[in-house]
Amino acid sequence: MERKTCTVRLVGGPTALLEIGGLRLLTDPAFDAPGPIASGTRTLIKTTGPAVSREELGDLDIILLSHDQHADNLDRAGRALLDEVPEVLTTPEAAERLGEDITGLHPWDHLTFERPDGGSLRITWVPGRHGPPGTEDLTGPVTGFVLTAFDLPAIYVSGDNASLEATREITERLGPMDAGVFFAGAARTPLLDGFLTFTAEEVVEATLITGAEVVIPVHMEGWQHFTEGPADLLDAFEKYELADRLHLLEPGQSTSF
Repeated sequence: MERKTCTVRLVGGPTALLEIGGLRLLTDPAFDAPGPIASGTRTLIKTTGPAVSREELGDLDIILLSHDQHADNLDRAGRALLDEVPEVLTTPEAAERLGEDITGLHPWDHLTFERPDGGSLRITWVPGRHGPPGTEDLTGPVTGFVLTAFDLPAIYVSGDNASLEATREITERLGPMDAGVFFAGAARTPLLDGFLTFTAEEVVEATLITGAEVVIPVHMEGWQHFTEGPADLLDAFEKYELADRLHLLEPGQSTSF
């Protein structure tokens, strides 16, 4: 059977709209205006707002929330949005903090959702580590998601995962991916020695590990703590002759595959 088309639209930062079989899924909602935003005991600086307003997005079916403890992945406007969407999927810890209507499951758990086009979509929680080894107590738990259906491309949404070991385990257990929505940007904090999210070179390695033929980087602009951007990704993919897989979107732009 011929596979159906999926569309991904970059809203800005970690926020992207995935349209799959009639379902509309949104990753880590961050809709605040630019400026300082409190995040725990620290203040993060948001440099640009979303390119697509909440109103322009229209109705949503599912939010894929990698974690709730950092404001660049769930800001004030994003929190307000949670009550408007039927399904919010995240970590157990975030679900406990956010309320009883939020679904928090552990890695390798999954749920199946009926699609408006008559098919179904399986969403599997997968592991991640938000920083260098040994920093889990400081950065907190994160989750990624794998989206699969017999008639759709398999999509890995990494969330704020900085672990290539986790990426290998995901691929070994769930098989190769057709597409990867990779959170990039090589985020840094003065509190830790190392990167909180994938560097450009690591996105290349994650691409090779998963076998993704379509690579859509997100979470690499809009916040001051990113140390790499689109140009770094393009350089890395050209270096390894993989630029044909890279779909670099400006905020507001879409790609289909």
